[in-house]
Amino acid sequence: MTPLLVMTVISLLFGIHMVMAIGGADMPVVVSMLNSYSGWAAAATGFMLSNDLLIVVGALVGSSGAILSYIMCRAMNRNFISVIAGGFGGGAPAPAGAGGAAQPAGEVSPILAAETAELLRESKNVIIVPGYGMAVAQAQHTVYEITKLLREKGVNVRFGIHPVAGRMPGHMNVLLAEAKVPYDIVMEMDEINDDFPKTDVTMVIGANDIVNPAAQDDPTSPIAGMPVLEVWKAKTSIVMKRSMASGYAGVDNPLFYKDNNRMLFGDAKKMLDEVLAALRA
Repeated sequence: MTPLLVMTVISLLFGIHMVMAIGGADMPVVVSMLNSYSGWAAAATGFMLSNDLLIVVGALVGSSGAILSYIMCRAMNRNFISVIAGGFGGGAPAPAGAGGAAQPAGEVSPILAAETAELLRESKNVIIVPGYGMAVAQAQHTVYEITKLLREKGVNVRFGIHPVAGRMPGHMNVLLAEAKVPYDIVMEMDEINDDFPKTDVTMVIGANDIVNPAAQDDPTSPIAGMPVLEVWKAKTSIVMKRSMASGYAGVDNPLFYKDNNRMLFGDAKKMLDEVLAALRA
């Protein structure tokens, strides 16, 4: 068996172990680390084959992937070693009273697309928080049309991007850029978090863990300490989801039950199309 084949087999086996051991909440870190491992494997192969180019390229890929993974762990307040070892998001959350995070109590307040459009139309400041649900529904182009229409009406519309929203860092930025959303209104979490109390409406499109107030309020939560977008501080928050299912971390979201929150259920693309039609009407 050639050295290159040996290194490839080792990398694949290690990668399979990681994916099996680690829950979905840490998957962006896992993907980045797998990229890093492929680089180190290539560098090791370069040493075996006395190929300087392979050594240099592999080292660059390996080191950049490791640095990116470390940055993502800091953004989620996660320990780098514990992510690689697994154990986060791997199972269902413990029930309240059994040593796990307290479960939110209360009722959700549904909202219709027409009511959502009316709230947006009457707003002066709107912040849109995109998540993986927007990517799955391919709703970014409708989001752009809504943004364009609201800005033409004088509404200040901006976007709040969490460092690990979606499957990889920059996922939401790429989708919004593809839809031609102006770059200057797309803000990072640290740039926009202080502005939520001055915001009339925040619209969360298919995000969950990155807007979960339990990260700040519940020290027993699995995501305690994770930096989040503080959407609940706006006058009204609207969360778009298909259902009440939990996010990748496997914990419920108290945001859904807050008095100033509304739930717009359904496919993101379909519901946003309805919102856009109501705005145009």
